[in-house]
Amino acid sequence: MRVIEAEDYQELSNIAADFFINKVKENPEITLGLATGGTPKGTYRKMVEDHDKHGTSYRSVTTFNLDEYVGLDSDHPNSYYQFMETHLFNEIDLPFRQKHLPNGVAKDIYKECIEYERTIEQCGGIDVQLLGLGSNGHIGFNEPGTAFETMTHVVELTQSTRQANARFFNQLDEVPQRAITMGISTIMQSKEIVLLVSGESKQHALQQLLTRQSDEGFPASVLTKHPHVTIIADRKALSGIPVNG
Repeated sequence: MRVIEAEDYQELSNIAADFFINKVKENPEITLGLATGGTPKGTYRKMVEDHDKHGTSYRSVTTFNLDEYVGLDSDHPNSYYQFMETHLFNEIDLPFRQKHLPNGVAKDIYKECIEYERTIEQCGGIDVQLLGLGSNGHIGFNEPGTAFETMTHVVELTQSTRQANARFFNQLDEVPQRAITMGISTIMQSKEIVLLVSGESKQHALQQLLTRQSDEGFPASVLTKHPHVTIIADRKALSGIPVNG
């Protein structure tokens, strides 16, 4: 794993955005795996600014998002579909048919998982996957104890994860209890992975990732087995952690 230290969240966002912009320029038909949450917002904002100023095109790009809440349709303001529309998709020239998110209101959510996995495979897999790091080590919505062999599946969200996401809702009771998420195996099949880590609240999780052996009790630890992982972390997240690379 390569670790890039950023001065602060703004620099982290700039570095991550430049990374993805360059990847799109190198391969206009690239398939990107995208994430939601507070950490990638700055990255998406910089990508939009670049699109406006420099015309970087996403017309031939394909995207797959990590996850979606079960029970929230695409029009719901707290769905990840709306998150992506607001922070990225509405602001760039990515065609509708080339952006993919799990359908959280599918009649058969288990069949939806199979179809989502099949669609990723039909598109040739994910070239670069963007990830955030949960405080308990979750990646996507793969909570501690998730088998590393798991493909796209339905997950029961832990109380800690629902509490962490409650800031996006009016109250905790509104946070869905289940989600569809790419599995750990799905993520690991990506050709390259970029992990963004920001803030003191993620310091312990990042330290765990960089120092503990791989085990299913800490899902992100599986990333130590991937040949092409870049971690971009700010100084607050890296405080007290030795950095090599």
